[in-house]
Amino acid sequence: MNIAPVALREMQSAVLDWYAANGRELAFRRTTDAWAILVAEVIAQQTQAARAAEAWTRLIAQFPTPAALASVAPAVVIRAWRGLGYNRRAIALRTAAIRIVDEHGGRVPDSLDALESLPGIGPYTARAVLAFAFDRPVATLDTNVRRVLDRAVGPLPTSPRAMQAAADGFVPTDAAAAWGHALMDIGATQCVVRTPRCEACPIRATCRTSNGRPQASGATGERRRMRSKRPTQTFLSTTRWLRGRILDRLRDATDGMWVTFADPMGDHSPDAVRRELDQLATDGLLQLALGPEPRARLVTSLVAIR
Repeated sequence: MNIAPVALREMQSAVLDWYAANGRELAFRRTTDAWAILVAEVIAQQTQAARAAEAWTRLIAQFPTPAALASVAPAVVIRAWRGLGYNRRAIALRTAAIRIVDEHGGRVPDSLDALESLPGIGPYTARAVLAFAFDRPVATLDTNVRRVLDRAVGPLPTSPRAMQAAADGFVPTDAAAAWGHALMDIGATQCVVRTPRCEACPIRATCRTSNGRPQASGATGERRRMRSKRPTQTFLSTTRWLRGRILDRLRDATDGMWVTFADPMGDHSPDAVRRELDQLATDGLLQLALGPEPRARLVTSLVAIR
């Protein structure tokens, strides 16, 4: 993966110039506050960028500091998380806020090890905070960035550690945040999976596959055909749908109120509902009351998840 210094500088300049003129306007890109960026990255783990930006604006207004989130009951953040799915992220973010307050004086740490030790913060999210909040020269390797680099200067190593080290080597030392955002946007709008728009790509001049046959990304055609033959499952019959509807009912209830779940929900029997209630309780998202009919409420104790 060697690239001449001159070619690397040309690629970096082209990418950064393109981003300055064409980068997506997302709300969380207008801040360098480490907590605000951490919240944005946790939201974006399972949420599309535009939707994540909208939700982030609301959440950061409600919880502008780690202390603000750490001080509320789990039920409050679960309600605030509505519509974002994968609700365990909300509990993990609150637990991370408590750790930041208790162990880091209320300031998001600026070391990789300390960030990765926080609940719900993996290697990608930790590096995103380092790059976007602290402008550290580390690569943010999401799917789009990996595809751009693999096509332009790859092939990237298959080992995660070696891949990260190789990608880090292309980051401009004085523009890490802009570089990361730019590659994400190029991957989302130009270097797309099936029909890359090479003619409009800013790194066309130095890309090793421009106007050629970019490396395949994702499943092969055969695997896609195999997937298409699998029986389809209606969304109302999925566990994800059921979990969402259970939590929505609890969010709509008065704070601290017990809600009874005695009837089927969607395509799910009362027994299936009970099993999912048990799992949601295990995940720390609700509390169950004993009795012939299951009753639940959002977690209300301030120390339940500490």
